[in-house]
Amino acid sequence: MYAAKHRGHSSQQQQHVDEAMMGGVASDHGHRPTPARPAPRHAKLKILLVVIATNLVSVYLFSGASLSVHLPASAPRIHLWDSAALLRDLNATRAALAGARAELAALRAQCNASSHLLESVLAGLGAVHGDAPQARDFGGWPEEPVGELKLAIEPHRLPLGFHANFGTDELFPGLGFACRNFQEELAQYMAYDAGAECPDDDALALQLALKGCEPLPRRRCRPRSPAGYVEPAPLPRSLWSVPPDTTVRWAPYTCKNYTCLVQRARTRGGSYFCKDCFDLEGKERRRWQTDNGGLGFSIDSVLRSRAPGTVRIGLDIGGGTGTFATRMRERNVTVVTTTLDLDAPFNRFVASRGLVPLQITLMQRLPFADGVLDIVHSMNALSNWVPDAVLESALFDIYRVLRPGGVFWLDHFFCLGPQLNATYVPIFDRVGFRRLRWSAGRKLDLGAERNEWYVSALLEKPMT
Repeated sequence: MYAAKHRGHSSQQQQHVDEAMMGGVASDHGHRPTPARPAPRHAKLKILLVVIATNLVSVYLFSGASLSVHLPASAPRIHLWDSAALLRDLNATRAALAGARAELAALRAQCNASSHLLESVLAGLGAVHGDAPQARDFGGWPEEPVGELKLAIEPHRLPLGFHANFGTDELFPGLGFACRNFQEELAQYMAYDAGAECPDDDALALQLALKGCEPLPRRRCRPRSPAGYVEPAPLPRSLWSVPPDTTVRWAPYTCKNYTCLVQRARTRGGSYFCKDCFDLEGKERRRWQTDNGGLGFSIDSVLRSRAPGTVRIGLDIGGGTGTFATRMRERNVTVVTTTLDLDAPFNRFVASRGLVPLQITLMQRLPFADGVLDIVHSMNALSNWVPDAVLESALFDIYRVLRPGGVFWLDHFFCLGPQLNATYVPIFDRVGFRRLRWSAGRKLDLGAERNEWYVSALLEKPMT
């Protein structure tokens, strides 16, 4: 009986298997069966093999091995991951480029020589046929420069030919563009005996610079030293000492000694640049010592606006006799002073105090790289006497030489009331300074009806 039941159960299982097989065939005409999933063990094994292969390839590539792409012989070889090979290819390319530039310079020289030869031949043919000679062109000069003037304005060919650093095979002397407008004065300035003493023409040099002929050309002569010259006083005593008169050649100036310059501050009348600058025991000694909360900022209050020790080097534009730089030096800050010898030896006076003078005009680009100064100060040098475009260019140049976070101290900027908001505030806003402190006040010494104003400001170059 048990066997019969067992056989019956087996028959039912066989029937179910047959039906399943028939159903599988029938499913081809209906829905597709769910595919069988691979065994999880096989999938994990495949993933492990892929990871191992990837790691092996990465180790090979970053171990410094050279992986080359096979290209035709005419194509340059490309090296992947091999920095030494890339450097060799780069050097070879640079050398080839330098050689091509040298060849170009040689071809240019040959073309110039051929051009000059052709001009000579044509001039000769013109003379045979009776043609009138054409006026020669001397680069904008009325006649061909000679002597030291020729040396100062014409290019000089490099002895070794084209140089990659210069990008040329010749050097041009540094000469202000406006010098062409004052050719007679420049020719007079360059009329000297080479190798001898320079003429006493300081006033001529200053006038040329003020007219825009800046920089002036170099000269091959020796300026005269003052008779009886003595060494300056040692630091720190020199900072507040009037130097001996024998440190200056007084011929170019109205005053013939420092006593005369000091007395200017104590006499009424007379129109002088920086009238009281040489009186180190008077008003000059009290400058920037106290902060009145208005137009008068003190050096200490300005330094407190920065992190301690971060104001280290700076520039004072139009600094007169260098008193601002003196006060900063007392606080371990090095400041270069721009000044001009306007009827007084300002540069020599600054140097005698143990400070660094720099003789440039407001039109000249500041001789500093971008972002190197911690502070720039200017008192009275920038005012409404400066053309708007020149002023804006000067402010952008100040912005350029300041480091991020550096400050520009605009000290007693003078203007008229209508100019302040209509002209100058928009200029300062365009430059991009951030205002740390801004104070505007009326200038009343000549009467309120004149509507004259001063502005003092502490402006920061943004960090980003």
